[in-house]
Amino acid sequence: MLPVPCTILSIRDAIVRHCTARRQATSIPRLTLFHVREPTPPVRSMYDPRLCVVVQGRKQVLLGDRTYDIGARESLIATADLPVTARVTKASADTPHLAITLDLDRARMAELLLAMPDPPSPAGPSSGLAVVRHTDDLLEAVARLMGLLDRPADIPVMAPLIEREIHYRLLQGELGTLLAQFATAGTHLSQIGQVTDWIKSHYAEPMSIEDLAKLARMSVTSFHRHFKVVTAMSPLQYRTRIRLEEARRRLLVEGRDAGAIGFEVGYDSSSQFSREYRKMFGVPPATDAARLRRVHS
Repeated sequence: MLPVPCTILSIRDAIVRHCTARRQATSIPRLTLFHVREPTPPVRSMYDPRLCVVVQGRKQVLLGDRTYDIGARESLIATADLPVTARVTKASADTPHLAITLDLDRARMAELLLAMPDPPSPAGPSSGLAVVRHTDDLLEAVARLMGLLDRPADIPVMAPLIEREIHYRLLQGELGTLLAQFATAGTHLSQIGQVTDWIKSHYAEPMSIEDLAKLARMSVTSFHRHFKVVTAMSPLQYRTRIRLEEARRRLLVEGRDAGAIGFEVGYDSSSQFSREYRKMFGVPPATDAARLRRVHS
């Protein structure tokens, strides 16, 4: 077994000390900690562009028909708004799953590309998710960012500087070409990112593939192909996933009539809403809402 680097031990220790729940926001605005003591069932969620650094345990993320396994010496990078299903697959009370996520800043990454003497070139079409091994330089920067949690007075000045370094180390790594796509206006990844942003904000509105392709400044054929490469689903499948996730959230939080909520998220037909809801979640909306309220009560 390989020895555990001191930087990973430092990050682990900081997570254990500062994370008292499974998932916890921190005083560093874009930094979130995870401390999970047992394997979890699959949970659907939306990943914004982010870096996820796993330092203990293991997790699995599903995007469409693709599966990503992330172990204790690996990072997951998301470069678009992606509806995923995630679960912790390796964790125990003695050896919990420990990880951090840091939101990626497109503008900061673009600024760094302009400053680098030999920046990576944007590559061809790529998935919106990728897994990569940690580098020592990246881990050292993450450990210093975590260290600021013990010195909160330093956070306003030092956190932006260290986050900038983390973005720089990512650009220097093996996913530099993917992240250059993410940060550079006019690349296929950035154009698809504009469309996923729009769908997230306008999911209840009518939309056509032609209009979405126009927003991406692509032909319909090219748009459909690149959208599926990035998100592992078609644009209409993506919209359906966003609509149904929002409907499920409203059913749990608001407890109102399922038909009314279906209409609010964009469905003209309650039977279509119920049919698609059942296909995604396994049970009709009202049944699922009652079950969710029992679980969360």
